[in-house]
Amino acid sequence: MLQRVAAIAVPGVSAFELGLVCEVFGIDRTDTGGPAFEFTLCTPEPGPVAMEPGLRLDVRADLSAAADADLVIALPYKAPAPLPAAVAEALRAAHERGAWVMSVCSGTFALGEAGLLDGRRCTTHWMYADELARRYPTAEVDPAVLYVEDRGVISSAGTAAGIDACLHLVRRELGAQHAAVIARRMVVPPHRDGGQAQYVDTPLPCDADTLAPLLAWMAEHLDAELTVPELAARALMSERTFARRFRAETGTTPAAWVTRQRLVRAQELLERTNAGVDEVARLSGFGSAAILRHHFGRVLGTSPQAYRRQFACVDDAAADRASVA
Repeated sequence: MLQRVAAIAVPGVSAFELGLVCEVFGIDRTDTGGPAFEFTLCTPEPGPVAMEPGLRLDVRADLSAAADADLVIALPYKAPAPLPAAVAEALRAAHERGAWVMSVCSGTFALGEAGLLDGRRCTTHWMYADELARRYPTAEVDPAVLYVEDRGVISSAGTAAGIDACLHLVRRELGAQHAAVIARRMVVPPHRDGGQAQYVDTPLPCDADTLAPLLAWMAEHLDAELTVPELAARALMSERTFARRFRAETGTTPAAWVTRQRLVRAQELLERTNAGVDEVARLSGFGSAAILRHHFGRVLGTSPQAYRRQFACVDDAAADRASVA
């Protein structure tokens, strides 16, 4: 059970990422049905710790706070600057005793110094990905994802991706309802893409320059055919121009964009309603349960039924009231 959380700060710690970790794990949410964690900020030598940008933080706990934590977080620092050996040891010890270990942004370098990236998939801010791969050649660095979970170690990309990683772990350990309570208070999505897969892909944008109205219409009509000829006609473009403009503004093809949006819609239905898999497939635009299962397995690494068992966040009464039309 995830209860005790220790975040490790070293000189150069980022104010934003520290704040998001405190927001997820440092606030008692029991008044709205959420969790309460025993959260401690610690450092090798208690006292003032220099922060970015130009702030100072008074940290009163030493690394003994990490000794019995269920989750130990390596906060971002001025990587690849030298990391105190005691921090690397605290991270190793946490992993060896079965605790979760997480990094946010450049904190992934601390995991590397602790030897926790050897043979593992991981990520960090895209600006640091090449350096991370160079320094830790046995790590499998993926700069194109929000976060990665690999055998008890979670690494996340820059800034807001840390929120996604934290909520993923809350969801995994405590369930979707607790994650949703925290997300609602933070006014962020409770879950950005991914399900039980070991990683979560960068979400596809729903906004664009000239195609924004069309994307909004597509998102509202995922159960329609949505062929390129029809979409091009609606956008008042030739098919070739439409395909080129779509990739330029969304970074992907119309088919890939629609498939991902349909997966997101299917996830929402599985989480929030009791609709059967056939009905979920119809409402999300996949047409049949077989096609839905195929895409769940290929992209998310699980089945719709297993996803619902893990992440359903409505009771029977709420599901009866939920609209699936």
